[in-house]
Amino acid sequence: MSTLTIRLPDDKHERLRALAKSNAISVNKLIDELATVALANFDARVRFEARASRGDPDRAVALLDRLDRED
Repeated sequence: MSTLTIRLPDDKHERLRALAKSNAISVNKLIDELATVALANFDARVRFEARASRGDPDRAVALLDRLDRED
């Protein structure tokens, strides 16, 4: 496990501390959870962009048109 030192404005640190307290967790656990969410979002975007780059825009539009006609 790594140790990470970050610099935050005091007011932001206090707000994070209050958020952690409201969730009955430590600031460390809060930052860990926020990092997990950020990484999951990043991974999803990377996967989406990889799939989109292999896609066929004309086929995608045709599928959407077909869905519109089925409504």
